[in-house]
Amino acid sequence: MSAKRVLSQKHKGKKGLAAFLFSRFFLFGLMVVLQVLMFVFFAYNASVEKNLNYVIMVLQFVLIIYIANDKSDPTMKLVWIMFIMFVPAIGCMMYLYFMLQPGSLMLKKRLEHINLNSGKYLDPDQNIYNELQILDKQVSSLTKYVYENTGCPVYKNTDVTYLESGEKKYGILLDELKKAKKFIFLEYFIIEQGEVWDSVLEVLCEKIREGVEVRVMYDGLCSLSKLPIGYFKKLRELGIKSKPFAPARPFFTTQQNNRDHRKILVIDGKVAFTGGINLADEYMNIVERFGYWKDTGVMLKGDAVRSFTLLFLQMWNVTEKNIEGYSRYLNIAIPTPETAEGYVMGYGDDPYGKERVGESVYLHMINTSTKYLHIVSPYLVIDNVMMSSLKFAAKRGVDVKIIMPGIPDKEYAYCLARTYYAELIEAGVEIYEFTPGFTHAKMFISDDEKATVGTINLDYRSLFLHFEDGCFIYKNKVINRIEEDYQKMLSASKRVSLMDCRNRPTYYKICGMLLRLLAPLM
Repeated sequence: MSAKRVLSQKHKGKKGLAAFLFSRFFLFGLMVVLQVLMFVFFAYNASVEKNLNYVIMVLQFVLIIYIANDKSDPTMKLVWIMFIMFVPAIGCMMYLYFMLQPGSLMLKKRLEHINLNSGKYLDPDQNIYNELQILDKQVSSLTKYVYENTGCPVYKNTDVTYLESGEKKYGILLDELKKAKKFIFLEYFIIEQGEVWDSVLEVLCEKIREGVEVRVMYDGLCSLSKLPIGYFKKLRELGIKSKPFAPARPFFTTQQNNRDHRKILVIDGKVAFTGGINLADEYMNIVERFGYWKDTGVMLKGDAVRSFTLLFLQMWNVTEKNIEGYSRYLNIAIPTPETAEGYVMGYGDDPYGKERVGESVYLHMINTSTKYLHIVSPYLVIDNVMMSSLKFAAKRGVDVKIIMPGIPDKEYAYCLARTYYAELIEAGVEIYEFTPGFTHAKMFISDDEKATVGTINLDYRSLFLHFEDGCFIYKNKVINRIEEDYQKMLSASKRVSLMDCRNRPTYYKICGMLLRLLAPLM
């Protein structure tokens, strides 16, 4: 039996209620519920015990002062302060448990050390910065900011291929994997057993036999429903270096909330893929879940691939005892592509950094747009800064359009997103819903000159809580190709009017308003 067949074989067991009661998902949920009940039990006892009640009151006051002066997102701070004010015992206990864990502080220090160590590997080309200073000082400033906070410079000599669907990426990805000679790095939020992963895994096994180094890293939540428990061990048996990031455990921790949402594939340090497309059948429309699954990505060939190699190695080494040297993966002669033009910059974002790089790139594009700003995102849960910037762009005459899903993957997220529609529409922003199905793409396109394609949704989880990545493109002809595809999406979408917002059922509006209270946590 081939390695592909062994690893893709589904576990056969009981079906129905018995299977559900003994499933990983149910047992995981049961453990979480028990922890919630434990919090409630201790909080109740603390509230009725007079001496403990005084302690809670003092702790409540101290934490509110601490949170008010913290440098985190204002909306997030407001949610915690309200929680602690209205449910003091539970609020105080949960804040201390979630936000001040030693494990999270250790991970933060580890990331700071890794990022500091990474700064020595990729040196920015001063000639490129000088060119950008002449072309556009604001773009030049953005690239400097990104380099200082991620270690990823801006590059020329990079060919960019736009992948307008999962189906398009699937075929090209397999072809490029088969060309690998030295190493293959995969880092994906979701890897799921099925036709897509079977095909990829078969190629990876062939490459292992040829002596190619293969590393696979996936987010730990995959082990809840997408992959068998300990799947990484089976990959190791095949010669693949593999690990899950933050394995799912039925215990409340801050780290469980910080997922690796990146989608990075690097081949020999010369080819890189990123975008919204995971390695699962639904992303390639092999199986249908929410109508047509619209997703996008980019393939890079050239100098800018180095940034994605660096981003992968940074994440890989977070859980390693000793940080490896990156030079042998980065100091690779990369031929200049014949069709390379313009400027390309990869970038990463992490929840423990001092800067919100992903949000800053988006805000740069919003605030510097003069003609149009076209956005597509599966979710819309934004803070006041992002809301104000979008409204101001529309009010100063920029054509601002946002495409959202017509068929959502999460009803609560859809209900929440629609609470932002009316305010944006009143300011002049045009909002559309993609009627054929679900849009999972995450793209900003501006003025035929700038675009960014990556993994970053317009929601709090992507902007503040997850590990993310993106690719910023400036003055490259691929931007026209991206905009053409956006126009095709637009023609298949229905524009949302203010009347549509006002005519939604009352219960739907109330649910949305209640969800807004928890928006930073969703």
